Amino acid sequence: MPSFAPPVLQFDESQLQHINEQLAAMQPAQILEWARITFAGLFQETAFGPSGNVITDMLSAQGASVPVIFLDTLHHFDETLDLARRSQQRYGFELHVFKPDGCHTRADFVAKHGDELWKRDDVVYDYAVKVEPGRRAYEHLNVRAVLTGRRQSQKGDRASLQVVEIEKGTGLIKINPLASWSFQQVWSYLRANDVPYNALLDQGYKSVGDYHSTRAVKPGEDERAGRWADSQKTECGLHKDYFAMRAAFMARKNAQENSALAA
Repeated sequence: MPSFAPPVLQFDESQLQHINEQLAAMQPAQILEWARITFAGLFQETAFGPSGNVITDMLSAQGASVPVIFLDTLHHFDETLDLARRSQQRYGFELHVFKPDGCHTRADFVAKHGDELWKRDDVVYDYAVKVEPGRRAYEHLNVRAVLTGRRQSQKGDRASLQVVEIEKGTGLIKINPLASWSFQQVWSYLRANDVPYNALLDQGYKSVGDYHSTRAVKPGEDERAGRWADSQKTECGLHKDYFAMRAAFMARKNAQENSALAA
């Protein structure tokens, strides 16, 4: 018996405005249904933050089986890794974990890159722990589109976020079903539906990344103020121009190698 893959909607940036106008009127659950019907090669990409947990629960409520990509930077909080295990056990999704190239443990990463790479060169760090593993995941799994938990209320580069985006250069489609939601809406959903969440949220954290660049949020601060505090940085590189990130990484790497040779 022949197998039939879901149809794949073909569109380019010139059609995005019309598509986003239609999706903006839909509820997140409806956007998820649209995404599942529309795209073969659909995955959820999450670090098990509050928004990602909402999406996972909504998919489960629909009886949907969407595989999950988790980029283990080897620098996550223990609470984040614990949540990844709890979520997988509760929802039973197919989990694909990708780590920095050639590294299985944090000690492996230090042996390859040295101590505190994020302090010495955050571009190289971001490329090593997020950008390269992410691109490797997309290619290995034949990813066509990913569901993300990004929201406009997270501000910064995300303030103008649309429901659907096409990644420049690669054509990867990113679908943001909670784009218009506030943190309070996310939190209310988590509590109302008994969704597993990161224990750090009960300690004042709202957005959780790597342990070395995340702190609890102070009263009155934006929810992502605890990420890369006291710096202008707002993204880890995963949602930036891939080719620009790769070019910057190669330039830094070549400069370091030339410096080592000259020493």
